[in-house]
Amino acid sequence: MNRSIARRLALMFALVALFVFTLVGTGLFLVLRTQLEHHLRESLDDRTQIARIIVYHAVTPEKWRMAREKLTDMTPHDGSTVYAVSSADPYFHYGTPVGGSVVTNWAGGYSRVMPSGGGQDMLTSTATLPAYGARPAVQLQVAVSYSPNVRTMRVFGLALAALSALGSLAVLLLSYSVTRLGLAPLTRLTRDASAVSPNNRSQRLNTASLPLELNDLANSFNGALERLDGAYGRLESFNADVAHELRTPVTILIGQTEVALTRNRSVDDLRHTLQSNLEEYERMRAIINDMLFLARADQGERATGLVDVSLAAEVAHTLEFLEIPLEEARVRAQLRGDAMARVNRSLFGRACTNLLMNAIQHCEPDAEISVTIVSDEDQVRVAVANPGEPISPDVLEHLFDRFYRAEVSRTNSRENHGLGLAIVKAIAEMHRGSVSAQSAHGINTFVFSVAALSPMEAGVPAARSNPSAAADGSGYSSLAKSKSA
Repeated sequence: MNRSIARRLALMFALVALFVFTLVGTGLFLVLRTQLEHHLRESLDDRTQIARIIVYHAVTPEKWRMAREKLTDMTPHDGSTVYAVSSADPYFHYGTPVGGSVVTNWAGGYSRVMPSGGGQDMLTSTATLPAYGARPAVQLQVAVSYSPNVRTMRVFGLALAALSALGSLAVLLLSYSVTRLGLAPLTRLTRDASAVSPNNRSQRLNTASLPLELNDLANSFNGALERLDGAYGRLESFNADVAHELRTPVTILIGQTEVALTRNRSVDDLRHTLQSNLEEYERMRAIINDMLFLARADQGERATGLVDVSLAAEVAHTLEFLEIPLEEARVRAQLRGDAMARVNRSLFGRACTNLLMNAIQHCEPDAEISVTIVSDEDQVRVAVANPGEPISPDVLEHLFDRFYRAEVSRTNSRENHGLGLAIVKAIAEMHRGSVSAQSAHGINTFVFSVAALSPMEAGVPAARSNPSAAADGSGYSSLAKSKSA
């Protein structure tokens, strides 16, 4: 069951208010009880002092009779104050001392007594007066009732409890209203988020008027929307490009087959048609294999079958493999630098082949392609540079995107289906590296990197290279097939 934040906050505020009210009320209750106890003692002291003076000066039987009358006049009818005098002489005797169990004794002759006959507790003060004149030594006891204090404390306690309950209820209602007002930006944020849909991918949360507590959340959500929008856009573009790339060979296959079926053909004509169809099938298979490879890379697959190799030796092997394309294009290649790295040889060779074929295709005759290997603490970079037409910054940003070509017309679609540089990027990421492209001073440079060996890894022997692992890691059993990318 979903719980309302406003209700939860209001309930917590009410509980906090109730706790505070209880704490403050308890303090007030104790202070009031102490003050009432103090006032009761002061009242008892005043009455004791007056009774003491009256009894002290009753030195003759006549004066004692007058003292008894004064004590009687001072005694209220409700019994809240009691005067008692006792002595060895029965004549000098007045009232009945308060008897019962003593609850508490205090210094100064004060005692709290619970009467044996029932009723409210009494606060008593006892004093002994020495003999004076005809009056013998007497013991004076003055007692006052706790009843007024008890009634006051009961009324105060009930009023305090009622006020605390009403105050907590008021805090509950007011805090609920205030919380709903405070959560209004969250409600608006929810409404804006619900407006986002595939048909309105550009919709973003308005963070201008949000409080600081929600601003980070909204910015994070907008960032997630940006990433989702980009992924959705790439998916749409990918689907459109796949459809375009596969439609061309399928159309060619259908056209050639229809032409072959229009009339009887010789064996040589049919063989020529089948050879042409086979080329298109090979092209479709290459596109499908490349897409499957990129899909595995997108799922975070890392390169396996890693071995410690000299990257210069691997690049030299690739240049040797591409000797014929280099000669046909009348292009030279120059290799500089070297570094050791732990790579999948098949994948690394495929990335080098794709970059070199890209450079060969965009070089003028008699030009020179430069391959430079540079190492730093974290990365080993392989840079392939060739002279060519300047590339605009807008194009540089997308050169490693799938199916991207700088030529809008796609005139070279038959030779290049636009996945070569995307595969280079995927291979670099599978080796914890990255890619980049630069165009300056008539030189276009494409760089991909792999993770450099750490000092700890340098002392750990790598797994032995085996052809099956390398083939499985790249999706190809040889570098020859990577040429079609």
